[in-house]
Amino acid sequence: MLPDPNSLYGPLDPAPDAGYENAPPRMGFFTDTSVCIGCKACEVACKEWNGVPESGLDLLGMSYDNTGALTANSWRHVAFVEQPRPAGQHPSSADVLGDPVNVGPQMSVDAGAGPQFLGMPGAQPPGRGSGAEGRTDFRWLMMSDVCKHCTHAACLDVCPTGSLFRTEFGTVVVQEDICNGCGYCISACPYGVIDQRKGDGRAWKCTLCYDRLGAGMTPACAQACPTESIQYGPLDELRDRAAARVNTLHERGVLEARLYGHDPNDGVGGDGAFFLLLDEPEVYGLPPDPVVTTRDLPAMWKHAGLAALAMAAATVAAFLGGSS
Repeated sequence: MLPDPNSLYGPLDPAPDAGYENAPPRMGFFTDTSVCIGCKACEVACKEWNGVPESGLDLLGMSYDNTGALTANSWRHVAFVEQPRPAGQHPSSADVLGDPVNVGPQMSVDAGAGPQFLGMPGAQPPGRGSGAEGRTDFRWLMMSDVCKHCTHAACLDVCPTGSLFRTEFGTVVVQEDICNGCGYCISACPYGVIDQRKGDGRAWKCTLCYDRLGAGMTPACAQACPTESIQYGPLDELRDRAAARVNTLHERGVLEARLYGHDPNDGVGGDGAFFLLLDEPEVYGLPPDPVVTTRDLPAMWKHAGLAALAMAAATVAAFLGGSS
């Protein structure tokens, strides 16, 4: 039987493939964006624990996002996406899950009239005053992005010094003390995660708090997340938990909920850090169908070798023909 065209090479459990005997269960992140409140506690905790330099206060003109992207100085990036929700479309996740702004002591519920606001005059749910046809409210999509710790990581394939290595937990870590700053890993990453630090030249990214994992501790970002949007644990358990969460959201009417990076048969063999999204991946700045960039290297070298042999044979034939 032919292999799946998206199946790359090696087993789907990367730690034994890297030579670890009796490796512990593969650990990872499940980020449930449906409960992310954009507080940036994960960004701060990551910087504090790992000693990541401050990024500066960049007012990007993109809502509350002052980070912009994953960089050498931002190993976690909380994305803010503001989406209009015109009348006539299906309810947004905020309508079904409940808008945190509209929950609290200022609201009472009347079974006949729905939520009634007791505080500020004029404060009422979107569309209550103008009618459904005039409703122009919006929703926030928030997501804490991070290195995906791919099963088949191109950054590992191209690193000439061994600076990048696979841990016994299946994660991918950069050893900055032997990184020569070549930048090969940066162009190889299908997610654009890895970055070089200015004035330093070396590559940096999330380590999934490798030092904490070895001590049996939870990564700093997951420990700091107040809503448990970032969940840490054995990857198999997280995948089961994520599938159950998607089913729950679908039952509540949030039909746009879907998982991203969880499938072991995708173009990178599945991610060690995967997400529950409420829209298409492109909305969050994620590639829709990432593929490990070194997938075609064996075939490319094979073709190059055959071409070299053909050229050598032609040269020998021409030499022998000229000398006769």
